[in-house]
Amino acid sequence: MRILIAFDKFKHSLSAPQACELAASALRDLQPGWSLDLCPLTDGGEGFCEILTHAVGGTFRTVTATGPRGDPVNARFGLVSLDKIPAAARALLAMPDRAPPGPVALVEMAQASGLALIPPDRRNPWQTTSAGTGELIRAAHAAGARAILLGIGGSATHDLGLGALGALGLRFLTADGHLLPSPTPDHWPEIARIDGQLPCDLPPIRIACDVANPLLGPDGAATVYGPQKGLTSARILELDNASARIVDLLAGHTGRSGDLATTPGAGAAGGIAFGFLCAADARLVPGSDLVSAWLDLDARLAAADLVITGEGRFDASSLSGKGPGALLARARSLGKPVHVFAGQIAVPPADGCQLHAITPASHAQDRALREAAANLVRAVKTVFEQ
Repeated sequence: MRILIAFDKFKHSLSAPQACELAASALRDLQPGWSLDLCPLTDGGEGFCEILTHAVGGTFRTVTATGPRGDPVNARFGLVSLDKIPAAARALLAMPDRAPPGPVALVEMAQASGLALIPPDRRNPWQTTSAGTGELIRAAHAAGARAILLGIGGSATHDLGLGALGALGLRFLTADGHLLPSPTPDHWPEIARIDGQLPCDLPPIRIACDVANPLLGPDGAATVYGPQKGLTSARILELDNASARIVDLLAGHTGRSGDLATTPGAGAAGGIAFGFLCAADARLVPGSDLVSAWLDLDARLAAADLVITGEGRFDASSLSGKGPGALLARARSLGKPVHVFAGQIAVPPADGCQLHAITPASHAQDRALREAAANLVRAVKTVFEQ
């Protein structure tokens, strides 16, 4: 019996590798003869760098970077050989024919600019910066990266990537020519013009992204994602209007069209996707497809007799084409039985799939997060010891 164990993270409690190992440990106790294939999943947020780098035998570099509220944080990026990346994933990256020699760097925005780095009472997208992400890209460039793959899930920011672009060479000036060291949105009214440029030898940047939101408007970054980063509803329109002004300034400086703000995905991660599309000629790549190809997920799924997956909350958004939901759809199309374990289940039952909520109904959220590991092990043992 071959079991594919492929969890995404349980936010604020278990990483994807931890969840996979916990489920595997429980199964080893019950079924020592089963063959277990552990395949942690990632959506571009926490774990993106670790999972993809480990999957192809890469190495890590750690640097001190600027955190989302300006405090120093330790953050790392991965370096992997291009020839170790599966061919289907390389095709999605669409590397230039004349890319310089060297490794591909995996940079995870959540490492330096992530929401999880800020206590809930300090979350405020008017005051958070993506500078640390730019510093990671700069360090990867210095390490000889031939290309940068940027995962942008889990961000704490809505600075359109100005902090990151500032770390890479752009300058944000006041009307009297003074340099603004931190171009966070609360300082945007002081920006009169943008100067400077990115390094001419900056490697190609690919952004793993699954959201289709534009930067501005009712489906844009401030409206849809701002509240989870601490933006009050009363100031959504204010931040959206301020973002529109920065779009004009950045597009004017780079000679690009402001229409890039309407590109599906430009609103990802507080608009950092727009900032890098505009200033660094970055390209968006479908994150879920890239991760699936990178992890050779289709082949591993075809070889499995049964699939175990899950995440912190399995709901309608899980079925939107990425992570455990995408894996579930693939498995059902192949006739593979699937067990989904999640802290909370908020979708109806479906043929070929068994859903298991691991959190006892009596547990409050803080206890559920604290005891997620024990709850997952208990749930897996309960299901498979029968």
